[in-house]
Amino acid sequence: MYDTILVPTDGSDPANRAVEHALALAEQYDSHVDALYCVETYRYGEPALSSAEIVLNDLEERGQALLNDLAERADNYGAEVSTCLCHGRPWEEILTRADTVDADLIVIGYQGQSHSRGGKIGSVAERVVRSADRPVLTA
Repeated sequence: MYDTILVPTDGSDPANRAVEHALALAEQYDSHVDALYCVETYRYGEPALSSAEIVLNDLEERGQALLNDLAERADNYGAEVSTCLCHGRPWEEILTRADTVDADLIVIGYQGQSHSRGGKIGSVAERVVRSADRPVLTA
């Protein structure tokens, strides 16, 4: 049913639930998991020997650590996984990555690290749900 499942992560609790759900689906359907972490460069600009460069390097290291952890967790499910660390606006990068890998499903946390909307869906998840041309599951 699902050949490729895209799961973006930012390390938040909802994103971790989405990862677990994506891995369980991958195990059930023998799917490939494509994991994505996006460094939000639009907030800081691209680095040019400034304090923004330090922040972006920290975010890249954090993102790579999250992706490495996800790949290790995938082993417990017997799921094949590939990872991608990118820069940009998360919702745009998620949709672009979904097209690039021809994802059959996007599994995303309903809120991210910067949620400030109480129990409501986060802005990234909302934009992905509204704009995606494929099924999106929020966790």
